[in-house]
Amino acid sequence: MRTLKVVIAEDAVLLREGLVGLLERFGHTVAAAVGDGPSLVAAALEHRPDVVIADVRMPPGFTDEGLRAVRELQRLRPSLGALVLSQYVEQTFADELVAARHRAGTGYLLKDRVGDVEEFVSSVERVADGGTVVDPEVVRQLLARRRDPLSRLTPREREVLGLIAEGRSNAAVARALVVTEAAVAKHIANILLKLDLPPAPDDHRRVRAVLTYLRGT
Repeated sequence: MRTLKVVIAEDAVLLREGLVGLLERFGHTVAAAVGDGPSLVAAALEHRPDVVIADVRMPPGFTDEGLRAVRELQRLRPSLGALVLSQYVEQTFADELVAARHRAGTGYLLKDRVGDVEEFVSSVERVADGGTVVDPEVVRQLLARRRDPLSRLTPREREVLGLIAEGRSNAAVARALVVTEAAVAKHIANILLKLDLPPAPDDHRRVRAVLTYLRGT
């Protein structure tokens, strides 16, 4: 077993230090342990590790800072392995991972489902060696969402689509929801994107979105 150089990004101090101790106990070297996305990018570029381990949601916004940092690093260093840890299934990243759009080793594990430390370290090693590691729960949720494309929509987007299915114009939808027409247009753009309805000369995307809605209700 080769010794890996690892950079960790996790804002929870106890978990971060726990990961450091765990990896070092198995003979690996933690070159840096940081608590936010920009620091992850800087540390990985400085230390050039074999693999990075990153939480998804970190300061300052606690949204997808870890994912953005990983994407940036894999753009700058295509061979860098990255293992992402999360409490939730992040749809976009999970889709990219399962579709094998990353050239380097990539992993996606749910924190609450990591129950064996040796198996976790083995996952880190596989990702560093160019392999892919995906929590089965991530795959299950992806398959469920693909069977029901409407599950990708937010409650407000489903509300907008429901009103469109009633034959209402953007202006009528805006009045019904007490929002601006610009906000309605933005919701519709998101709906078409999430339902995988790109522009096409022979398709009426709005009608196809309504048909998807009617099949799912």
